[in-house]
Amino acid sequence: MNFQKKTEILFGIHPVLETLRAGRRKISEIYLAKDKRSQRLEDIAALAESFNIPIKKYSPSQLTAMIAGDGHQGAAAMVSPYPAVDVNDIIQKAEDQGKPPFLLLADSIEDTQNLGALIRTALCAGVHGIIIPKDRAAPPNPAVSKASAGAMEHILLAQVTNMVNAIGELKENGVWIAGMDGKAETSVFKSDLSGALGIVIGGEEKGVRPLVKRHCDFLMAIPQSGRIDSLNASAAGAVVMYEAFRQRNIFSHPGKKFL
Repeated sequence: MNFQKKTEILFGIHPVLETLRAGRRKISEIYLAKDKRSQRLEDIAALAESFNIPIKKYSPSQLTAMIAGDGHQGAAAMVSPYPAVDVNDIIQKAEDQGKPPFLLLADSIEDTQNLGALIRTALCAGVHGIIIPKDRAAPPNPAVSKASAGAMEHILLAQVTNMVNAIGELKENGVWIAGMDGKAETSVFKSDLSGALGIVIGGEEKGVRPLVKRHCDFLMAIPQSGRIDSLNASAAGAVVMYEAFRQRNIFSHPGKKFL
């Protein structure tokens, strides 16, 4: 599943370094800032040289012009489009690991920072893959890779035309769908998140869309105390993904202590 663009420019030390490490994209060229030295930039140069990838040096202002903004940290790369996968590829990854599938469904997350933060947490929490809609949602672009600190280069991510159909496909594979809803009566800490699971996190303004919510097997909320009505999408996602991580590890490693 590819985008129409043949190449794009990743920017930032972490995205460039992690795409080199991940080996999932074709990297045409590496761009580094002139007269700027750091261990991480040296790591990028060494990896690029080991893969025989051409390195070009530019002034910081030239790099800024190249990406049409700041934030390059002295590093950029011309790469092939992000290698999105199918939902079945995510299920297969879980099966290959001998574990119940663990997925994040980001329903209409439009903010690149929120999506990037969710991806970063998902990778750390052992999520097998992420599903996002093709429309009305932030795509897996260089800005999201930067916001994820390069985690996007390692995670499996599927873009789907219809989130409800994707949920149906997951259910056919034995995956239970848990939707986040601030008005739900059941707490995430009292929900069973130890088995085959897909967690649905909604957009910043309206949360999980009503039609998607109706297709969830159960809804749950994060208990809160204070005057703020709700957590943002990335903070809520971090709480529930790590609660699932805790439960999955307790049940698979009963003799091990987890905080």
